[in-house]
Amino acid sequence: MNKITPLISSSEAGPLGVLHLPRLWLKVSLDARALLADGYPAVGTGFDQMVLDGLGLKKEAVVGFITTQRPTYSEFEDWIKVQPGAKLDKTSITKLNDSLTGYVHDDETRSGILSEAGVPSHCPFRDAINLNNLEDWKGFHSAFLK
Repeated sequence: MNKITPLISSSEAGPLGVLHLPRLWLKVSLDARALLADGYPAVGTGFDQMVLDGLGLKKEAVVGFITTQRPTYSEFEDWIKVQPGAKLDKTSITKLNDSLTGYVHDDETRSGILSEAGVPSHCPFRDAINLNNLEDWKGFHSAFLK
């Protein structure tokens, strides 16, 4: 069975309004079933950790809940709402979302992603969200459409 490239973009948010949270849920859910495409961490040190820190969540608790309970996305958000210390106020979410949309890959990472995706270096994308999308789409194509 092919492993799955997570195609929910970091630019997506659920009802809580938190960018990247649906992608984090998907990656951990796929990893718990050994379906996450190679090269994708269930919880990485970039956007994933930024979301956990921004919401005041513990990695182990999130992974444990998703792995054992297999929640829908809505159930995952409901679980977050009752976590002690969860930061779900408008100011915290806005600050987190701004940090995600403002994150820019270094030039070497950007060049590598564009090259691997077959996109000319004059592509205007500098932000990590759009560059990561290109990387995901290339991986999905290679695994399923080629």
